Amino acid sequence: MGPINGITVFTFTDPVMALEHFKINVEKYILVISDLRMPALTGMELIKELKTMNRFVRTILMTAFATEDDLFQDYTKKELINGYLQKPIHLNDLRVEVDNQLHTYELLKQESFIKIA
Repeated sequence: MGPINGITVFTFTDPVMALEHFKINVEKYILVISDLRMPALTGMELIKELKTMNRFVRTILMTAFATEDDLFQDYTKKELINGYLQKPIHLNDLRVEVDNQLHTYELLKQESFIKIA
């Protein structure tokens, strides 16, 4: 855990603990990066849970495996999965994807605020 340009990063090796932390801090999360294959919860199950609690949170799924299944396509179409990275991940690709998701988050929050106001 550490700050990056005003952003605090939390890392978890247990998706259930990550989900619990998210529940407690739901409004503070902007971006979640998850692996596809994890014990107890898959990355797609985790992402679905997160999006039900905070529709604005941006999500990136990463995996070393091919993801051509229907569920992955459905989650992508419904924008439950906002970004995707194939392992091995190059640091610059990760940086670009994170920057894109943070920018999109800001745009969506502004758009939502304008609609409400």
